[in-house]
Formats: sequence, structure tokens, C-alpha cells
Amino acid sequence: MVVLGTPPTSSVVIIPARTASRRLPRKLLLRKTGKSVLEHTYQAALSARRPLGVYVAAGDEEIVREVHRFGGQVEMTDPALPSGTDRVAELARRSAFRHFDIFVNVQGDEPEIAPTAIDTLIECLQNNPTATMATLATPIRDENRWRDPACVKVVCDTAGRALYFSRAAIPHIRDAEGSGPENLPQPPLAHIGLYAYRREALLRFATLPPSPLEQIERLEQLRALEAGLSIAVALVDEATCGIDTEADYERFVARHKSA
Repeated sequence: MVVLGTPPTSSVVIIPARTASRRLPRKLLLRKTGKSVLEHTYQAALSARRPLGVYVAAGDEEIVREVHRFGGQVEMTDPALPSGTDRVAELARRSAFRHFDIFVNVQGDEPEIAPTAIDTLIECLQNNPTATMATLATPIRDENRWRDPACVKVVCDTAGRALYFSRAAIPHIRDAEGSGPENLPQPPLAHIGLYAYRREALLRFATLPPSPLEQIERLEQLRALEAGLSIAVALVDEATCGIDTEADYERFVARHKSA
């Protein structure tokens, strides 16, 4: 629900996509389920209620052909762009997208993304008029996950704004060395890599060079914090599983077949 007194906003989902990927080449085109990973992601995004549209920001012509095959909307972007965020920003600069206020970046390898997560993210940014970005997090109950550097953690202030993101187990319990997250006053939070940007913030972010903390932790969102951008964080019950490896994909296929 939009806060009273705030102007209405329009939002769009942009799915940056390219065939090149380091750990699982051409993963977005895998189709053991009868649909490509990209098509699954696109259809899930279409089920969200709040966005006015879903587009793929393609990094190569093969992605363009795949989106045309399943009847989606696609825009070609510069193949040399270094990140998905840069592809989203390229579309935000185009005249056809200037009427959108909020841009949601959904990675193409998220075939099981919950449409409600997209709606929650947009609602979070709409309800926080001073925030320039929004993202999602979910409570961590498992100590191994809390300590796993592959699981990015976020700590927030009392207003639900991100203070810091890290691969380390944060917050650190100084006076109970070796203890787990059960000793914290509330569960630590795992960050979910789904972002909503106000248009102006997205365009500014895309012009910023990589920041020192970003380079140390290898976390792009730290560039935003170091530049003074405010990131609102909404909580969801659980995260969906993206496709990074062949094993990830096979588990997705198994879940799809048993559904």
C-alpha cells in the first residue's frame, strides 16, 4: 500500500541476461523442463501485480532470439557492459522507459522467484520515500549458513535501512566467541540479491566507480552505501534458489518435475 501523501509511482521489472556465465555456460538457455531458465524467470516476473511491465535487457543476439521465441519483451543492450545493473541503467536512460519511476532488477537465473517478493520490494520502496533503493533479506536460522562466506549478510538500523553488507558472520558476538546466531537478540539476516531503484539513483549508481569496500568484499551494493545512497530492506520468509551450477539446475529440474 502506498503511503498517503506520496505521489503515485510506476514500476517495471528488467531482467538483464546474456549467454556468457563463468560457472555454468549458457545456463539461461537450459531447457530440460521444456522451458528455458530465462523463460521460467520471465513468466514468474509477469505474475507480480505491481509492475507495469517486464523486459529483458539482452547482452547478445541469442538472448534476443530466445525472448522472441517465447513471446516476451526484449531490448538489446551494449554487449560490452560489465554488469546486469549497467544493462538496467541503459534501458532507464532510453526515452521509452522515462515514464517509469522504479526499476526492479531481477536476475535471469531466478526461475523460482516468487512474484510476491517483487511486489514486496516495490511496496518497500514506495513506502520509504527517502530511500533511494530497496532490497530483500530473510532470517538465518542455521549457524553454518551464517558463517558461510557465500551467504551475504546484512545488518539494518531501527528503521529497516541497510547499515552494512558482508560475507562475514555479522553482527559479530564479541563477548561470546564461537557462539552461534541463537545468542543474538534477533536472527541475523541473509541478503537476497533483488533490487529496486528509483530512476535517478540507478542512473547515478551506474556512473560510480567500484568503491574500496565493494572491491574488498566483492559486493556491488557496498558501492551504493559508500556513496551515501539509502537502501531500505524488506523481510521475506525465505529465499528462492538461483541457478549458479549444474547441480543447482538439476535440483531445480527435480523440483519442477515433482510439483
